[in-house]
Amino acid sequence: MSRAVTRIAREEWRLMLRDRVAVLGLALLTVLTLVASLTAWESRRAADAERARYQAQANQEFEAQPDRHPHRMVHYGHFVFRPLNPLAAFDAGIDAYTGHTLFLEGHRQNSANFGDVRQSSLLLRFGQLTPAFVLQVLAPLLLVFLGHASLARERESGTLRILLAQGVRPGQIVRGKLLALAGAAALALLPAALALAWMGALSQPLRSAALLAGHALWLLLWALAVVGLSALFARRRDALLCLLALWTVTVILVPRLAADTAAYAHGLPTRLESDIAVARDLAAMGDSHNPDDPYFAGFRQKVLAQYGVARVEDLPVNYKGLLGMEGERMTSELFNRYAADSFDQQGRQSAWMDRAGLLSPLLALRRVSMATAGTDLASYRRFLEQGEHYRYTLIQSLNRLQAEKIRYADDRNPTRQNRVDRTHWHDTAHFQYLPATPSAVLQSVLPAAATLLAWLAALLALLAFSAQRLGRSTR
Repeated sequence: MSRAVTRIAREEWRLMLRDRVAVLGLALLTVLTLVASLTAWESRRAADAERARYQAQANQEFEAQPDRHPHRMVHYGHFVFRPLNPLAAFDAGIDAYTGHTLFLEGHRQNSANFGDVRQSSLLLRFGQLTPAFVLQVLAPLLLVFLGHASLARERESGTLRILLAQGVRPGQIVRGKLLALAGAAALALLPAALALAWMGALSQPLRSAALLAGHALWLLLWALAVVGLSALFARRRDALLCLLALWTVTVILVPRLAADTAAYAHGLPTRLESDIAVARDLAAMGDSHNPDDPYFAGFRQKVLAQYGVARVEDLPVNYKGLLGMEGERMTSELFNRYAADSFDQQGRQSAWMDRAGLLSPLLALRRVSMATAGTDLASYRRFLEQGEHYRYTLIQSLNRLQAEKIRYADDRNPTRQNRVDRTHWHDTAHFQYLPATPSAVLQSVLPAAATLLAWLAALLALLAFSAQRLGRSTR
């Protein structure tokens, strides 16, 4: 880097230090980032501890059930809670809008409940104060006010002509201004980087590095845009108005319109519509309680032929347990199909938002940020699918107990032996949520990262054009 570039950058830093507004803005952003980090971390820690406590309580209550008929345990059900990623304190993502508690029971696939938005005031809908929010929304605004006059000021004061007359090339001037503003951006990023290191750099270094790199690239994009547009305008006021309009469009308007357009283009059915469709399909599948139902009559004949007997009373296993296993298999396949269709539709909405990242790099950054923090749609879907797998395994194990441990003749006779020992509840393994591997997460954000790099290339081209125009405009 040439001496002229560094001298211009030092002079720009000196002017920033003399500007009380700039110093106060950086100080306020630093304090806000630290406060956001502390409050978000404490909120995440308390929520995770509470979920762990309730999970332990649910496990204990399930295992403490007395000797019961296994089908009673099928309807007694169980609770599982979604644990929080440590990096969720940096970017809460969609966690506030999705549930974290699943009630698992037989014959049903429940959705997650108790999202924070539904439990809190409407103010939460306007955004949580997290380090990601500060960097994504407020830090670019600070860079706009710090750097909008970096080159327009030189035009207005006439010092630009003097610099060029002394042999300083336009590219050197632009790079010097960019270096100064990038230094201010680095100072704005530093508190968040320290908070990120505290939150999860040791336990999740790859995710933390990707999260920090994404936000560093975001601030670099704004430094390039601010310096590039400042070089195109002759007056500071015009540069400021243009940059404020750019911030409003890319940070506020485009993300909001993209979300509404995606919801309109790939709308999801309402909860009532889904329930009606599921009930209709369940009725069409057959009724296991009706001995004349065509499907289950055929299932009964198949079971009898398999064991070589003529009556269900002669089976070596309890037919009602087998019937429960078959019914659970069929209903679970139906529920899984509807859940997959719903997530596929939400995936189309996400793909629409990804394409809108060409209009606003903030959308691409959010995809990177939420994915690496484990608070995106894919992480939520992973929790629901693992919870459903655990539910299905649990219910089928109880149905198998009914088939193998209780005789058909004793099944509905309370005076006979129709219970199993409570020790069987202890044989059920506890639910363990397994997050995606860091390599899988990084691979999933490659398209969004490519979008950010495309914006970087475009803004570098803008900066080069601005430098050329800067030289011609003074001739």
